[in-house]
Amino acid sequence: MWWLLAFASAALLGCYDSAKKISLKGNAVIPVLFLNTVFSALIFSPFLFSTGFGGWEVQKYILLKSALVLSSWMAGYFAMKHLPLTIVGPVNATRPVLVLVGALFLFGERLNLLQWIGVALAVVAYLLLRASGRKEGIGTGNKWILCLILAVILGAASGLYDKFLMSPSHLGLDRRQVLSWYTLYQAGMMAIVTSMLWYPVRKKTTPFRWNWSIPLISLFLCAADYVYMEALAQPAALIAVVSMIRRGSVLVSFAIGALFLKEKNLKAKALDLGLLLLSMVFLYLGSR
Repeated sequence: MWWLLAFASAALLGCYDSAKKISLKGNAVIPVLFLNTVFSALIFSPFLFSTGFGGWEVQKYILLKSALVLSSWMAGYFAMKHLPLTIVGPVNATRPVLVLVGALFLFGERLNLLQWIGVALAVVAYLLLRASGRKEGIGTGNKWILCLILAVILGAASGLYDKFLMSPSHLGLDRRQVLSWYTLYQAGMMAIVTSMLWYPVRKKTTPFRWNWSIPLISLFLCAADYVYMEALAQPAALIAVVSMIRRGSVLVSFAIGALFLKEKNLKAKALDLGLLLLSMVFLYLGSR
């Protein structure tokens, strides 16, 4: 039931994006990201004792995973702070297209007809959503959009790398080992970044404010990642389809952006989201 796990991960990911947006509003980005990595490392720390170290031959691959994800997060957090949630979600949703191309070339994955229809509908929906975003005056030359695009590219690379790490036909690493160690490495990396880049200038930049939505970022993210990796660990799982379904998280974040954050231009985006939902239906039918 890897496809069902992918849908559960999508819902959790939508809640994660929403908690992130709320936490970053008028807040310092780097300490929020640092706390996220610390809480995530604590949540997965019990796995450190049950999965072991594995030696440098294992840890070097996990360390690269940490660097990829953290780089994507850093760019994505700054974009999330300065852009509407109903824009960030759709642009983020272009990630599966990159993953699909990579999966076809790197892993030789093949999709059935229903899955191809779902992918095609999703691509059209994502393009329409991005066009809707331009109506809000946010073009591709905006520096925060560029940060978001960088986050998407790095995130797609991380998604492909996950398949390489955990698929039984490749490295076949224990997903709990990967989760526990890569979150620990991220916390260490962010401790260095925070102490060197933010702490010395904290009085001259945006101040940090505690918000109870900050630990929710980690809770939703850890749950989404665990379910996602459970899906990828199944031999029949297709990384291109799993990644596409996970981008259905835009439906959750869109609803929260509309109902609670009162974002604009919603009517123009509603039809596009309906098309995206239809694409998820075809992916579901093709994965049964």
